Amino acid sequence: MSRAAPDNSIPPLDAEQTPIGVQTLVSGVVPITPAQRLAIRANAPMEPKKAQRPADHGLFDTNSRNQIEMF
Repeated sequence: MSRAAPDNSIPPLDAEQTPIGVQTLVSGVVPITPAQRLAIRANAPMEPKKAQRPADHGLFDTNSRNQIEMF
């Protein structure tokens, strides 16, 4: 059985040196710009800065629904 000759027509991928090491650049894929990163963060849902207490009173009190009838 003979194997097909390897296809050497595919050019090697480019690489660039970054502070965290060498990274391979894939053709057709553009890097994410800082402006795109900021847009993603601006469109993300807001998150609280510190832990929130549960809203377990009034309309949102799901525990009160578990009570049995008194009479």
